[in-house]
Order: sequence, then structure tokens, then C-alpha cells
Amino acid sequence: MKRRPLTARGWGCLLSGILLIVAANVLSARPLLYVGLLLAALPVICLLVVRLPRRRGEVHRQVSTDVLAVGETSRVNVRFDLYAFGIPRGTWRDTLPAAVHGDARGDYPEDALRYDLEGVRRGISTLGPLLLRTTDPFGLVQREQAFGDTRTITVIPQTVALIPLPTKVGAAGGTAQTRSTRLGQGADNLIPRPYASGDSRRRIHWRATAHRGDLMVRQEEEEASPDALVVLDRAADRWDRPGDDVDPAFETAVTLCGSVALRLAQDGYSVDVVDSAGVLLGALRGHEEDREDLMIALAMVGPRGEPRDLRTIVGSTPPGPLVLITGRIGDADAEKLSTAGAAAPLLFATSAGETALASVRAHGWHPAVLTADPEDLPALWASALPLSAVHHD
Repeated sequence: MKRRPLTARGWGCLLSGILLIVAANVLSARPLLYVGLLLAALPVICLLVVRLPRRRGEVHRQVSTDVLAVGETSRVNVRFDLYAFGIPRGTWRDTLPAAVHGDARGDYPEDALRYDLEGVRRGISTLGPLLLRTTDPFGLVQREQAFGDTRTITVIPQTVALIPLPTKVGAAGGTAQTRSTRLGQGADNLIPRPYASGDSRRRIHWRATAHRGDLMVRQEEEEASPDALVVLDRAADRWDRPGDDVDPAFETAVTLCGSVALRLAQDGYSVDVVDSAGVLLGALRGHEEDREDLMIALAMVGPRGEPRDLRTIVGSTPPGPLVLITGRIGDADAEKLSTAGAAAPLLFATSAGETALASVRAHGWHPAVLTADPEDLPALWASALPLSAVHHD
């Protein structure tokens, strides 16, 4: 909201001066005229003094982390270089988006420009600009001016700890195995092979070269790694508030999606996270940056679009664990919900009747009904696991 140039005190002073001028003419009292002119002129003089000088400022923000989860805090240090005639006194305030909460204000120039942020809503938004509000010594006129650029900050979904699967479904003797190339820390997963034209000399395996007498290069061994698939059903008709409005049920579903993906990756799975249209949101392959990329993608998702048949998303090679996270499902939806041949299909829905739950169980799913409270997710996850798979650390 744009502030008016005059403060309440300034308007009072101006109106008092005008009234005294009128009273002086009515009563023919010259002293009242002098006082009235002074009171009416004082706000005008202060307005010129406060608002005419040119000011230029540079703002530099140092954020302890510009990617924080819901409920986490981050420290922001602001360096504000103001170039102006004299040092004005007033208050500063940094503009905060709805995704974060913090007390980003203080006195200028006495207070240090630093504050703490807490993530309250996932999303990508901006900090800034910095607003400086100054007044004249009498408090009659105010000036609020914006300085500096904005700074992007990302609030990622909250995640919760889930119990692991004790056995890797599909890792041995199952139907869902893939061959993925992974570079390990030692030499056990490296197979030396003869040098071929075009190979980088940085990959030369010197020990094998010395042993065989010919140039040998390192080749990553293909290790068996079972696949897991997490599907976040973001179809608009599954949720109460499609679009940009905050839906607590959808927020809990996103939290569960990220938590399940991290849990399966810790259990040794190669995890793909897709939405109900088959769009890849992230993939966890054992690299540290995979987790951050997935969480940033989940920070931006919202209910929209139309769903696809789950079998077309899974493809011809079914995964081991298949986790479907959806909103409300009716009886007709449950009848058509195939597990696509997954070894361990788990279904989490925010709303499902007894008939729908019985139908998905008949298809082989292990269902659970989500609540809007993220603290209930560990118990719901444990209740959905097959009895033979439940394992407590």
C-alpha cells in the first residue's frame, strides 16, 4: 500500500493552520493569522526538505540458505549502501513474500539489517525490494522509497521420516530389474577394457595397463538396481482447490511424495517421480544434487491437468515398489485402477469410500487414506505396507 506524503500529525498541522487563518479573518485577529500561516507552511516546507533530495541505494542480501523447507529457518544479512545528502533517520522494511515469515524491519540507521526467515508455504518467490521510510524531525511528512533488486528464495516441501522396506522388492527373483550405470568410490565396480580410438586418456587404468602390457581404460560396471516409481496424481478433479489456492490435502500429498521418494532411495532403489500426466518431476540415482532437484520441482507443482492411464505411465517394464498418491477417488476410478504389474503397489488417497477401498484391494493395491496432518504420515505409511514388509529400525 502506497503511503501518503503527510502523516496524521502533518494533516493535523495543515488543517489547524487553515482553520486559524479562517478564524483570523472572521475575528480580525492578526496574531491568529501569523500562527495559522506558520502551521500551514510548516508541512509544505518539511515536504520539500524530505522529498526533494535525490537518494540512490544499493542492497546486497546474504542468505544462509536460499533453499529451505517448510518449518526451517534461514538468516538474512542485508548490506544497504545509501547515497544521499546527510543521513536520514527512519525505519527499514524488507518486502517478504507469502511463502516465508519473518520480522524484517528495524530502525535506520541504528539497527543492523538482519532477520530470520521461516518457510511457511512451498514455492519459489522473491525477497525485496528494501523499503526505507523516513520522516522530518517534526514527524509531519514521510517518504518511503524502494531500493535494490530482489532475491529469489525457494521453499521446498517438508519431509518426514518413514520406516524402510526390509527387502528390495524386485531386486532378486522379481520382475522389475534394470541395469543402471553407477560410478562407485573404489575400483571394484570398474572393469578395465582395451583402449579404443576416442577414449579419453584420463580414463586409462594404469595398473591394468602395466599388468597386461597394453593400454587399458576404466569402464563402469553395470550394477543391478531395482526401480521404484512414485506417481503424484495432480489432476485438477481430484482436489478441492485446483489452481494457485493452498489446499492442505494437496500439501500433505506433496510432503508424502517427497518423503516416499527419499525413503525408497535410501533403501537402494532407483526412484523416478512422475505426475499423473507422465511428466518426470525428478529422479534419484544416488547423487546429492538429485534430491535438491526433486524438491525444487515439488515446490512448484499444483493441481492441474488431466490424468492418464497408469499403465501407460509405467510402461512395459513394471517397477518393484509403485506408490500412487492421489486425491479423492470414486468407485468408478477404483475399478479402473490397475497396478500395472508392480511388485509392491501402495495407494494413498485423501478421500475414498469403503467400496472404492475394497475395489483397489481386490486389484492388489495396499491402500491408506491420507489426513491433512503431515505428522500422521509415518503411521499411515506403516499401515499401508504389506505385513511381511513392515520393519522397524
